[in-house]
Amino acid sequence: MVKVAKIDALEVLDSRGNPSVKVKVVLENGICGEAIVPSGASTGINEALELRDGGSYFFGKSVSKAVNNAKHVGAGIIGKNVLNQREIDEHLLAVDGTNNYSSLGANAVLGVSMAVAKAAANACNLPLYRYLCGEFTNLPTPMLNVLNGGAHADNNIDIQEFMLLPTGFDTFKEKLFASAITYHTLKDILKKKGLSTALGDEGGFAPNLNSNEEAIELLLEAINKAGFSGKINLALDVAASELYNDGFYSYEGKKLSSDEMINEYEKLLKYPILSIEDALAEQDYDGWINLTKKIGSRTQLVGDDLFVTNVKLLQKGIDEGMANAILIKPNQIGTISQTIDAIKLARANNYNAIMSHRSGESEDNFIADFAMCCKYIKTGAPARGERTAKYNRLLEIEAGF
Repeated sequence: MVKVAKIDALEVLDSRGNPSVKVKVVLENGICGEAIVPSGASTGINEALELRDGGSYFFGKSVSKAVNNAKHVGAGIIGKNVLNQREIDEHLLAVDGTNNYSSLGANAVLGVSMAVAKAAANACNLPLYRYLCGEFTNLPTPMLNVLNGGAHADNNIDIQEFMLLPTGFDTFKEKLFASAITYHTLKDILKKKGLSTALGDEGGFAPNLNSNEEAIELLLEAINKAGFSGKINLALDVAASELYNDGFYSYEGKKLSSDEMINEYEKLLKYPILSIEDALAEQDYDGWINLTKKIGSRTQLVGDDLFVTNVKLLQKGIDEGMANAILIKPNQIGTISQTIDAIKLARANNYNAIMSHRSGESEDNFIADFAMCCKYIKTGAPARGERTAKYNRLLEIEAGF
C-alpha cells in the first residue's frame, strides 16, 4: 500500500491563455504526480460540467472555485492507497453527488484523478501508459488537424477540422514526420496562393476559402507535392452540432435536412476520407442510424458529442447502430476510471477508440500515454508546444527513450 499524503491545486494558464486547474498529489514516500486539465471550445450538451467562476474577473473564466474544490475533495483521499484508482475515482463521484460533476466541476475532479494516476505509475516505477493500459498497448496512428474551420478558427469554413491520416507507414515516427513535411508543404502552397497561414487553436492553418471541398483539394495537393500520395489520407471533424438548429443544418449557405447532409458526405467520399467525426448533431439519433447504414462500411464514423466518453451513451449507440468509433476525451466524463470503461466498452464491440486533446491544452502530455490504449490519437497540427508535447512523448515511447 502506498498512501496519499498531500494534495494541492493551482490556477494556471492553458494554450488559449485561459485559466485551468493543475493538481499535485504527493505520496507518503515523497513520490508525486502532477496534471493539468484541458478545456474544449466545441462542447457537447452531455459533457461533464467544467466549473468556472463567472463574474467580471478574467471574463468569468477564472477557475479558483474548481481549484478550491480540488483541494477539498483531495483532502478526502489522504491516507487512501494511491494504487486503488477506481476506489478513489468512485469517492470523487460520491462526494460530488451529481451525474455530471456539476457540484465540484469536472475540471476539479479530473485534475485529482489524473494526478493520482501519475503518482501511482511513478510509485510502481512504470511508464504511465503501462500503468493505464496494461498489456493492451498500441502505438496510435496520429490524426493531425492541419486546416481549421468552424469554432476553431475565425474564417468562413463550416467543417471544423481537416486532418491528415497517415496510414501508409510502418512506424509512428514515419507517420508523424511525413505529416509534418506535408504540413510545411501546405503552408508553402497557401502562401503562393495568397491565402492566410494564420493558425487556429490547434495549430492548423485557417484561411478563408470558397468551400469545404477547396480545403480538401488543398490538402491533397500538399500530400501529392510532398510525395506521399496514397500514403496519407484524410479525416474530417465536422462538429455538426455547431451547424444544427431547429432540425436543419446550415452548411455552405444552405439549409439541409439530415438526409441531405448524408448526401453531402456521400459526395465527399470521392476523396480518400477514411474518417468523419461528428457528421451529424448529437441528438439527431435517427440521422446517425441512417448515416451509419449508408456509409459506415465505407468510412469510420466517429461519435464525439454523440457519446461524450460516456458508457451509457456509447451503449445506446452500439445497440441502435450509431457510428462505429468513439472519440475519447477524459474531461468529457470526469475521471480516469470512467474513461477506461468507455475505451473497454468500445474495444469489446469493435468500435475504434481515438484519444483526443481539447482546443485548450497544456504542456501536460498525459493523453499521449493514455492513447496507447487506443487505435488513434488526435492532438492537433505538428506545431505549437502543447501539441508537439504529445507527439514527442509518443516518439519517446516508440524509441524506448
